[in-house]
Amino acid sequence: MSILTPRETVAALDKYIVGQDEAKRAVAIALRNRYRRSRLPEGLREEITPKNIIMMGPTGVGKTEIARRLAKLVDAPLVKVEATKFTEVGYVGRDVDSMVRDLIEASIRLCKERRAQAVRLTAEAAAEQRLITLLLPGQKHKQSQSSVNPLQFLLGGGNQPAEPEPTEEEKTRRASLREEVAAKLRAGQLEEEIVEVEVEQQLAGGNAMLAMGIDIDLNEMMGGILPPKKKKRKVPVKEARRILIQDETEKLIDMDEVTREAIEKAEQEGIIFIDEIDKIAEKGRVSGPDVSREGVQRDILPIVEGCTVNTKYGPVKTDFILFIAAGAFHVSSVSDLIPELQGRFPIRVKLSALTVEDYRRILTQPEHAIAKQYEALLRTDNILLSFTDEALTAIAQYAYQANESSENIGARRLHTIMENLLEDISFNAGGDYPLTKVEVDETYVREHISNEYKNEDLQKFIL
Repeated sequence: MSILTPRETVAALDKYIVGQDEAKRAVAIALRNRYRRSRLPEGLREEITPKNIIMMGPTGVGKTEIARRLAKLVDAPLVKVEATKFTEVGYVGRDVDSMVRDLIEASIRLCKERRAQAVRLTAEAAAEQRLITLLLPGQKHKQSQSSVNPLQFLLGGGNQPAEPEPTEEEKTRRASLREEVAAKLRAGQLEEEIVEVEVEQQLAGGNAMLAMGIDIDLNEMMGGILPPKKKKRKVPVKEARRILIQDETEKLIDMDEVTREAIEKAEQEGIIFIDEIDKIAEKGRVSGPDVSREGVQRDILPIVEGCTVNTKYGPVKTDFILFIAAGAFHVSSVSDLIPELQGRFPIRVKLSALTVEDYRRILTQPEHAIAKQYEALLRTDNILLSFTDEALTAIAQYAYQANESSENIGARRLHTIMENLLEDISFNAGGDYPLTKVEVDETYVREHISNEYKNEDLQKFIL
């Protein structure tokens, strides 16, 4: 559970997102209320449900970015879904229950990664011992059940004849040889040696069924009947180490405990971000393919209100999941959603369109600002790129002008302008050239960009 105060949450989001203070404050308060609720007596805690948020604003102003950064900021499972991907029950396509199944999968990954970090050292030590055995000259690594026929296993005929007990001299020789191989392995001298490892073979068809919306894992279903089928692969030591560490980690993690923790975490701390919710809002009655829009809203309603969704990990309650919806609402408005769904999003925040100053700050202010990204990219080809203040202002002005005169795509417009601006520099960079300093000034910007926009007003009248 994140224990950041609302001010700390907003400060963390400010490092990556310019402006939109109202949306940041609403999200920060919602996250803090999660922590406050967890400290209440159980009886009162069950009565307090999250106050869901709906964000309204044009594309490219930071709605999705807020959700993406929240996923990294808070230790809570978060999934982003698009409302347009869902169809009404009875139509071909994804059903709305899949957003909860996606959330539990995200929670499983989160809990599993945390436990994997806890057993990392033990898994690495065990994997190293297995690597040493694989690298011993004249030795062949035998994994349990590697040569057992599935039919023999079911009939109880999988026992292998025991090897004779080695002598003390043989034990000493083997120990000395293992120490020698271990020393070379730790020194990095055997990284390119080829070894043969056994990996579990996945049953075909599982991913295809999931893609069709059928939440069945054939690997888990058949794993309870037959032992897992394995295949041998010849790989370098550096790749074998990764495979063996993963294998040892899987052995050390109790998946039943992970599943129990993940379900609880998804139910109490889960966040579902529903993007493009305005696309399923109906402005008046329509006919044709869009008739299912209201049906999708009615299917989403019970999940947002609170229900129990069956997943392959068990039933998951959605009563205390925080839902954040977002949409541009250019054509429709929030009032075009069905009244029941509107009532489940009591907090509404409006994100403002970006100004020239906002575009300029986006170029330089965030942790990984656009200008910093291009400087780092060209630095790999010995180009020391820099921008003058006047150049940054000119770029921001062109971005604002382009968005005002044509389709407003927000901060994404800056990527288009920067690519066009730096096209010649990026094309000519590379090779064994010495370190070169390149400064982009206002003159350079106007020479390379102004031609694209000077006839913008005339073009809109040409058919």
